[in-house]
Amino acid sequence: DKRTILVTGATSGIGLATAKALAGMGAFVIGSGRSVERCQKAEALIRRDYPDSRVTYLTADLSSQQQIRHLARDIRSILVKTFEKPVLDTLINNAGAFYSRYTETEDGIEATFAVNHLAPFLLTHELFPLLAASEEGRVVTVGSGSHFHAKMKWRDLQLHRFYFGWNAYKQSKLGNVLFTHEFNRRFRQKTGIRAFVADPGLVQTPIAMKQSGFIVKTFWKHHIKKGALPEEGAKTSIFLATDPNPLK
Repeated sequence: DKRTILVTGATSGIGLATAKALAGMGAFVIGSGRSVERCQKAEALIRRDYPDSRVTYLTADLSSQQQIRHLARDIRSILVKTFEKPVLDTLINNAGAFYSRYTETEDGIEATFAVNHLAPFLLTHELFPLLAASEEGRVVTVGSGSHFHAKMKWRDLQLHRFYFGWNAYKQSKLGNVLFTHEFNRRFRQKTGIRAFVADPGLVQTPIAMKQSGFIVKTFWKHHIKKGALPEEGAKTSIFLATDPNPLK
């Protein structure tokens, strides 16, 4: 596979499994994560299992719009240096977060909405020219079936009036679906870029273990025992990123 693919949130869980599988298939993979140390470990793990893989990792905190723009700049720089014709064939917006308590980013935005929805929106915008330069550009955003139970609080997107972590998460995932639908309506015919939302189902990931209190952590620890392994959860994103005709 000669595709150039970016996977965000690629240091653990579904993201790492996705990046590892794509690298093993021969794609040029750029992974991103918040921690330099975790990025280094993830890249080393992939290179250990696939010594000939083409993989590199970049560090960015996707709750920060400034860092998202810096990430896009660094990706452009890597592709210009590596390829005669710099293109990004697939962007996999995998990074996600769950905050059990109301948290604001440095930009003054509710953190769940910022990381899960606005970050994919902004990163897609910043990388749009590289995606449009591909013969079959794709944007794959990892969503959640929880969006079926969500409503957009248009008059209070920041959930200032009442914050409940699960509602914030569901709203952000509904945002992913609405974004994907509108992206295809505006750009698919004009540019050939296709956008998808991937629902991996319940997967054994630590998403609710990082910014949550004791009760949520305890619930999630037991709840995910029913879930699939990350390698299984990654299959939908991998399929949408690589299949010649994923809508057949």
